[in-house]
Amino acid sequence: MSPIELVSIVVAAVAVVVAAVAVMRAGGAAPGAPAAVDEQTLASYLERTNAEVASLKTQQAADAASTRASLDAAARSIEQAGNRVDGMRRDVTSQLAASAQATTQHLQGLSQTTTEQLRLIRQDTNRQLDEMRATVDDRLTKTLNDRLSSSFKQINESLEAVYRGLGDMKSLAAGVGDLKKTLSNVKTRGILGEVQLGAILSEVLAPAQYAENVATKPGSADRVEFAVKLPVEEGEPVWLPIDAKFPGDTYAQLRDALDSGDREAIVAARKQLETRIKAEARDISTKYVSVPATTNFGIMFLPFEGLYAEVVSMPGLIESLQRDWHVNVAGPSTMAALLSSLEMAYQTFNLQRRTDEVLRVLQAVKAELPKYQAELRRAKQQIDLAGRTVDGIITTRTNVMERKLKDISLNEDETPTLDGEE
Repeated sequence: MSPIELVSIVVAAVAVVVAAVAVMRAGGAAPGAPAAVDEQTLASYLERTNAEVASLKTQQAADAASTRASLDAAARSIEQAGNRVDGMRRDVTSQLAASAQATTQHLQGLSQTTTEQLRLIRQDTNRQLDEMRATVDDRLTKTLNDRLSSSFKQINESLEAVYRGLGDMKSLAAGVGDLKKTLSNVKTRGILGEVQLGAILSEVLAPAQYAENVATKPGSADRVEFAVKLPVEEGEPVWLPIDAKFPGDTYAQLRDALDSGDREAIVAARKQLETRIKAEARDISTKYVSVPATTNFGIMFLPFEGLYAEVVSMPGLIESLQRDWHVNVAGPSTMAALLSSLEMAYQTFNLQRRTDEVLRVLQAVKAELPKYQAELRRAKQQIDLAGRTVDGIITTRTNVMERKLKDISLNEDETPTLDGEE
């Protein structure tokens, strides 16, 4: 059964139901009405219903034919669309195949081109790397050779310097050996200190400010190595005795003890050096110090700073030498400073002496000044008198001469002419 027929049956059934309902309502409204009316009404409803059903069938048939025609047209349209879709699918498939083939060929061409370019780039890169490697090898070789040459040259120079240093060390060792031989002798040690002291004196003082091998103590044959002249205001200069002492053997024992680190040996060596220094101070005091011919103290010169430092570091030794023997100790640096201070004293004394001379000259000028003033006054009086005399000659005598000359007159023809005038 088709859908249209099913719809028609449903519509007819609905119409019958509607007619029955209408009859039932009509019977309820007039219960006493006859039954024939109900049948006519029902028959008329049935006829109208049949007519409507027939109309519906006809309409349904027309609608079904129209629907079937529409469906056939839609089927044909769908079939045509399917055909067009199939054609488009075939076209797309063929285009895709052609595009794929073209793409494949293009990609193959690109791959070949890229492969060729990569091969060329690889070849060029290898060539450049070979060139760079060769250049770097050449530069490294050259740099390495230059540095090796420079290093070997420096090594040769260093070796030559070492050889020269070894030669100098040999010479120095020989000189040290000679120095040890020299210092081993007491007399040569004294000569060494004397030479060093003389060099310091000659650098700081003028030759007239000190003397060598001077008998500073009157009536004594002992002569000090050097003595500095200290000027005084009146009388002869006072001598400052300076003697060089170098207890080399005692100092060497002390150095050996310090190097070994033996405390007992160090204490013993320092005690021995202290005793030796005191003996030398006593010798300077008794032989060369004699007031008023000399200063009330002398100077012991120690030619090495190390020896001077050891002596100064001994507790109470310097004070003992100054107090007991009136001797001061000086090293090379302190001796130069002491002599510099003496040089300043010389300059101060000369300045004072010249100041005294200037004062004496000023006093003499002051004594002569009244006489000079009196002579100036007398000369001024004479000059004033001469001025008045000259004024009298200019005024009085000139006026007399002018009066006398007024009486004398000459004619114009007798007027004298000078030579060369017409």
